[in-house]
Amino acid sequence: MPKQIVVFKLNNEDFCVDINQVVEIIRLQTIIKVPDTPSFVEGITNLRGTVIPIIDLKKRFNLPTSEKNENNRIIVVNVTERPVGFIVDSVTEVLRVEDSTIQEAPDIIKGIGREYITSIINLNGRLIINLDLHKILTEKEKKEIEHI
Repeated sequence: MPKQIVVFKLNNEDFCVDINQVVEIIRLQTIIKVPDTPSFVEGITNLRGTVIPIIDLKKRFNLPTSEKNENNRIIVVNVTERPVGFIVDSVTEVLRVEDSTIQEAPDIIKGIGREYITSIINLNGRLIINLDLHKILTEKEKKEIEHI
């Protein structure tokens, strides 16, 4: 049975999440810094009357960061009892992928980040790292973010 994924870029690398994890995708908006939060937490934003924490995925993954621009998007996911936004460089496409294109993550990935890398999708030689955004944060980090 085909699965739908949302493909996004971080430093020109392809990542994706199952579309069922995504509440919505929004343009980058004003983010208010919050003191004493983990370094990967950009701050908070007001999403139609709901204040949500915003996480920079590049910072969370210890990837080189870049200036924000008009291509940046926030992928909103219900990670805790409330929505959390994840900043990505851009959202490029929504795809249907067959089970035959989904492969277990190779051993080289299993140590670092294995808890949130669910698989690798191989589309004619194009490799897309499939993430579980619900597992990006540790339980301790989820509790910290709930109190922002």
